[in-house]
Amino acid sequence: MKNNLLFGLAITALLFNSCATDDTADIYITDNSVINNNGGGNTGGSGEEIAISAAQYSSDLVLEANKTYTISGPVIMAESANLIIGEGVTIKAIATGADVYIAISQGARIIANGTATNPIVMTSGSANPAAGQWGGLIILGKAPINSVTGNATATSEIGSLPYGGTEASDSSGIIRYVRVEYSGGAADGSSENNGFSFYGVGSGTTVDYIQAYEGADDGVEFFGGTVQVNHVAVINCQDDSIDWTEGFGGSITNAYVKHGADHDKAFECDGYNTDIGNLSNPKFWSKPTVKDVTLVGLGNTAGTEAVRLRAGTQGLFDNILIQGFEEGFDLDGDAGTTSDNPTGTGVINGDLQVTNVTFTDVTTKMKNDTGDTFTEADFISGDGLGTGTDYATWGAGWTVGN
Repeated sequence: MKNNLLFGLAITALLFNSCATDDTADIYITDNSVINNNGGGNTGGSGEEIAISAAQYSSDLVLEANKTYTISGPVIMAESANLIIGEGVTIKAIATGADVYIAISQGARIIANGTATNPIVMTSGSANPAAGQWGGLIILGKAPINSVTGNATATSEIGSLPYGGTEASDSSGIIRYVRVEYSGGAADGSSENNGFSFYGVGSGTTVDYIQAYEGADDGVEFFGGTVQVNHVAVINCQDDSIDWTEGFGGSITNAYVKHGADHDKAFECDGYNTDIGNLSNPKFWSKPTVKDVTLVGLGNTAGTEAVRLRAGTQGLFDNILIQGFEEGFDLDGDAGTTSDNPTGTGVINGDLQVTNVTFTDVTTKMKNDTGDTFTEADFISGDGLGTGTDYATWGAGWTVGN
């Protein structure tokens, strides 16, 4: 991290002439001084909104506390650059969809330090905000992924930015008390933004107290990596609320999911990206630890699933509360230890387990579509002992849509 992270050296990026397409990677901003940015004439005080240019930034970009900023295209932090966001900052994105997002490249960092009483909010700038009006926050790290061979990197769905590597403890900075709203803009049918996208993000990154609200795609998605996320709320996201793939091996602790009228799964969990394949050698699958989780559906209606486990994913779930779904856990895969999708093998070997779980208004606790034979008791222990997370306490004051 550079020595100029102190807010006493804060510099305001007030660049206009924004562009709103992914070709902004050709624009490099190397001087974010007040003089360079409109002569310091636009301070953002008294309700003013400060424009940040769509560009790739190769030096630090500092957003001062309690001010409002606007973006109209991709804002990409290049390697060694830091995006420093003070508490109470609001970032408003022009409502043009997938081509407006914030990305923290490999080797760059975000230092976003909100507080419970003064969170950082990234939202749509529309007078009538709605899901999918802008992209979201994208973090790209150097931690392992299983969609590549050896030391290669993959590229992100949005922005085609590299991610992945061998540095499990890689740090992409700090994200604390940050809320992303109305994200999920789609570039096409297969490339969609999420609220928070963690691409190969390492365990050296601090992620604590985040919320995805009213997104058109997933709330939070992990593409491999080892990041450990604590206190995450996802409310009214239209695809999966929390999603992992590509060998995610981090942790999720204290998670609260509440479904709105449009939704898919609360958790969708893949051992690898089925669009790419498990290319790691030796092969490994996703295996996070998931603890203290409350999942609230809209009631026990046909076709609703709380947690889908597939493509060989592993994982250890503990202290889970599931309310209002037809199915609690739906396991999909192929039979046998040598199959491409050995989800059932994870259960048999103890690598995919649920302990201390309570089901309320749930018809089927476990559905086995793996081809392997095992009982509900082999997968679930401590039925009725799950209490979930204390969202009423830790989510108070800084989250919305409760």
